[in-house]
Amino acid sequence: QVRLVESGGGSVQAGGSLRLSCAASERPTSKAVMAWFRQAPGKEREFVALVRWHGGSAFYADSVKGRFTVSRNNPENMLYLQMSSLKDEETAVYYCAVGFQYESNCRAYDYWGQGTQVTVAS
Repeated sequence: QVRLVESGGGSVQAGGSLRLSCAASERPTSKAVMAWFRQAPGKEREFVALVRWHGGSAFYADSVKGRFTVSRNNPENMLYLQMSSLKDEETAVYYCAVGFQYESNCRAYDYWGQGTQVTVAS
């Protein structure tokens, strides 16, 4: 069972940038899909971005296209989310997840990290 640990969250001014990291305890299988989700207080968990562990194009939520970039460092079993031009409404806990379907629905993901808080101040 893979364990995921997110880091890199913090406080940033609106318009600023932040990079989140997700460390996997073991190498995901060749069919794995890695994703980022976020959940703001009182709201449902929301899809942000995903990428296949073994390559291929990434897929983004419309709300973050052009501002967020998801990437992998396969030898290090790391997933990243580079976020720029952050908005105050993007304050949330950001989660890393692993699944085996190319899906934006959080129910498709089997393994989750504990999350990292991102606070965007206006």
